[in-house]
Amino acid sequence: MKINVIDLSGNASGEVELPPVFEEEYRPDIIKRTVLAAQANRLQPYGPHFYAGMNTSAQSWGPGHGVSRVPRLKNGRKAAGIPMAVGGRRSHAPQPNKDNTEKVNKKERRKAIRSAIAATASAGLVEARGHKFTRELPVVAKNELESLEKTSDVIKFLMAAGLWDDVMRAKNGRHIRAGKGKLRGRKFRGRKSVLIVAGNDGGLGKAARNLPGVDFVTVERLNAELLAPGTKAGRLTVWTESSLEKLAIKNSAEAKQ
Repeated sequence: MKINVIDLSGNASGEVELPPVFEEEYRPDIIKRTVLAAQANRLQPYGPHFYAGMNTSAQSWGPGHGVSRVPRLKNGRKAAGIPMAVGGRRSHAPQPNKDNTEKVNKKERRKAIRSAIAATASAGLVEARGHKFTRELPVVAKNELESLEKTSDVIKFLMAAGLWDDVMRAKNGRHIRAGKGKLRGRKFRGRKSVLIVAGNDGGLGKAARNLPGVDFVTVERLNAELLAPGTKAGRLTVWTESSLEKLAIKNSAEAKQ
């Protein structure tokens, strides 16, 4: 299957053959499992000190005093060191040594990435994620895109390619997070916009990183979570010619293993 290649002005300037990976079967179940595993493996363990709430002189009076046998402070009768006491320990505190990691088979993870790559070429799946675009999918750009070093140049390209509306959708979709997370350094939640996949980073990564919702990645670091944020495949993606070449080589090498 051949697809048009656009230049920095958004005009067609040739054709390129898509790698066979874009014909991969769509497997949302494997994609979801792989993305959730990646998120679980990124969790930071947390929990209180093992002696939290127990740093007290409280001891039980024992039977025969007409009161409950809870630990009480030495200089009074106030209870301490138990879950129902003020300042006491927690009943079932989170354990910092708990293993939250999830394992995914190598072939299963690769299948998820291939399936998510194929989903980027499906207009129905991309629209279902809420992306806005006015161009045939997948979007393939000339290698000149990789050498852009200014954010203003990236903006001009996205406007010419008919993808700027999606960046504005991500910008306008920024909202205050619900819950206590807003007090803990993550007040705002944003939307995901365009993913730019390149064969090499000639400065594009630094130029595009400040745009709302835009992510940049090279083929070697491509993963299921970038292609399917929130486990939903069909992200609006811009590929460069060199990225497709490396993608074909990479998948052919994995098929031989």
